[in-house]
Amino acid sequence: MIQVLRKRGVRLTLTATAGVVACALGFFAWQTFYPVQASDGWHVQVLHRDVAKAASLLPLADGSLLVSRELDDGLGSILKITPQGERVVVVDGLSKPDGMVAVEGGWVFSQEGGLAPVSVSRDGQITALFNGESVQGLWNDGDHLYAIEDRKGDGRLMRYDWQSGQVEVLRSALTETEGLTRCSGGQLLYTEKAAGKIRALNEGGEDPVVAEGLRNPTFLFCDQRGLWISEDSTHRARLLRIDADGKRHTVLSFLKAPQSIVPDGKGGYLLAEGGRDRVLHLSPPEQELDAHVASLDAQ
Repeated sequence: MIQVLRKRGVRLTLTATAGVVACALGFFAWQTFYPVQASDGWHVQVLHRDVAKAASLLPLADGSLLVSRELDDGLGSILKITPQGERVVVVDGLSKPDGMVAVEGGWVFSQEGGLAPVSVSRDGQITALFNGESVQGLWNDGDHLYAIEDRKGDGRLMRYDWQSGQVEVLRSALTETEGLTRCSGGQLLYTEKAAGKIRALNEGGEDPVVAEGLRNPTFLFCDQRGLWISEDSTHRARLLRIDADGKRHTVLSFLKAPQSIVPDGKGGYLLAEGGRDRVLHLSPPEQELDAHVASLDAQ
């Protein structure tokens, strides 16, 4: 009798354990495959699939799109997708290519995979500008190129002078600083991913916090709609927008490791979703899109 009870207890324990495992696997599968959700009025669709570890996006004047594929150990590359859908690798042999930004006559890219140069591509020729350690975010204002390192406790915010070729370290001892952007007020903003904060560069001293309580903020982008923030989280990440009044809006949810967001030139946006190896297209509410088209016609 005792042996029967013991066997029954073992069976119940195994059944319960199997149930817990099945529930856990189901939960993780749900997080992985649950479709991206857009807030009221916004629409999202997949523009490009099978773009491994899509990170930075850079639309070109001819309608093509540059996408950095953030693979490590020399397996990373920068891909050009033409308006016809043709894919051409324009730079390969990179280690976690991450930031990209347009500059006069070309574009600049960084590599997050250790010590590597920040480089400029012009007319098919690549030239190293300066070295950095795990450089991610880039921002170009025409006179200077800003670059920030994603390191733990020893990251730097640097400024490269296009005329002199000199590099100035503006901040040091930074931790997990990833994104850079400048808003209409003129302030350069950068993220502190682990701390969940966004700071504004203050040339006179300590950098004030302009937003906090965020979940792994990474890429930043500013436009007339406000400050856009993508969360570099593996599951249930969001694309957020902070408007001029400081109110936060969740525009997309259930993303997987979203990265760069850029305007599509037609009133919408492109978003790299690195966790699902794809590029998304985000369209605003119709009334906002109509207003954007009207403003373009008036110019």
